[in-house]
Amino acid sequence: MSYDFDLFVIGGGSGGIATARRAAEYGAKVGLAEYDRLGGTCVNRGCIPKKLMVYSSRFPQLFKDAEGYGWSPVESQLNWQKLISAVNQETIRLNGIYQKMLDNSQVTLFPNYAKFLDSHTLEVGEEKITADKILIAVGGHPVKPDIPGIEHTVVSDAMFQLPEQPKRIIVLGAGYIGVEFAGIMHGLGTEVVQLIRKDKILRGFDEDIRDEIQAEMIRQGIKIMPETFPTSIEKTDEGLKVHIQGKETSEMLFVDALGLAATGRIPKLEKLGLENVNVEVKNRAIVVNEYSQTSEDNIYAVGDCTDKINLTPVAINEGRAFADTVFGNKPRLMSYENVPSAVFSTPEAATVGLTELQAKKQYGDTGIKVYRSKFRPGYNVLPGREDKTLMKLVVHQESGKILGAHMVGDHAAEIIQGVAIAVKMGATKADFDATVGIHPSAAEEFVTMR
Repeated sequence: MSYDFDLFVIGGGSGGIATARRAAEYGAKVGLAEYDRLGGTCVNRGCIPKKLMVYSSRFPQLFKDAEGYGWSPVESQLNWQKLISAVNQETIRLNGIYQKMLDNSQVTLFPNYAKFLDSHTLEVGEEKITADKILIAVGGHPVKPDIPGIEHTVVSDAMFQLPEQPKRIIVLGAGYIGVEFAGIMHGLGTEVVQLIRKDKILRGFDEDIRDEIQAEMIRQGIKIMPETFPTSIEKTDEGLKVHIQGKETSEMLFVDALGLAATGRIPKLEKLGLENVNVEVKNRAIVVNEYSQTSEDNIYAVGDCTDKINLTPVAINEGRAFADTVFGNKPRLMSYENVPSAVFSTPEAATVGLTELQAKKQYGDTGIKVYRSKFRPGYNVLPGREDKTLMKLVVHQESGKILGAHMVGDHAAEIIQGVAIAVKMGATKADFDATVGIHPSAAEEFVTMR
């Protein structure tokens, strides 16, 4: 049977675009539908604009640090509108780069929604398009908790469009998005209150990372209220009135204008017409096998809509593995072991491999050995800063293999990225010990732990 396209991709985020371009390299005729701006969540509403705001939020501390190194005091004020404008201009620039990438790869872009009519036919805008293989790469979207008045809050997507800087903000949620925005807004001068349902932030991360970041956020002046959740939100002339329930008390909080609901994301499967095809959905995510194939043989899915590991580089790697396998005759699988990740909180954290708790569950309490180092980095000495850097290695006792590496401190993501290569290759503690450190640096601590 003849089709309009060899591959049609639904979704123009990082995963979808990477897949389309890789398939086109192998000679496939590729179409792609994206109703919104190219680049998806990461470029437009996620990691890129958020990281730019992280950079901005750290300048006040740098100004203070400079005095310890002999510089005169700096008096500076944030121009919120200039920051937001600059951030959004950068996302627009990146949108244009993605468009050029698709053009250069001869991928046909359809700026519309795509909906399944059957397993090989899509309704794209006003057109009906057929394809041999179809890839779903629609990503996810944030969700709000179901409480009265939640409509008066915003999700993280809206943080890059605020016309004015809020004086006081309440953050709902203990995940990395809530933690990152709490740090961003505090660094930019906004008073921050963060409500978390459990006793600690960042569930799923190593306990030492959770403890260290939470303690430092509190020390910096962010008010974290553990085991606390909002029961209702009211909009008043003075701002938002938030009724909260704690473990032993209830009270009201007032914020001048803004509440941020950062309580999770789910796959964006609405409007896809999945009822017209045999694609299994479980726990609101598309079910795929190790080759990213759904229960419909010619339909595949990658990225956050499958809810495996919700990271942009994972979606890109999944998509390229699919294209290599199906169109390049180079079968390969995406490996989900030892995928590094970072939290761009203040202080920053990064991790790769097993947490201490995961390692103990897998190998037993006596089957692992943990190395920790907590120290004040040299940069902090002259400014008189007391915050510390934490580094941790989780090691398999019998083989000496590094099972996990974790860090809290400046440049954690940059350092762990290099460590992740060694962990992925199966390095042992003896390999780390045999590596000469770069002195003086914080990173050398990873090869000098005893």
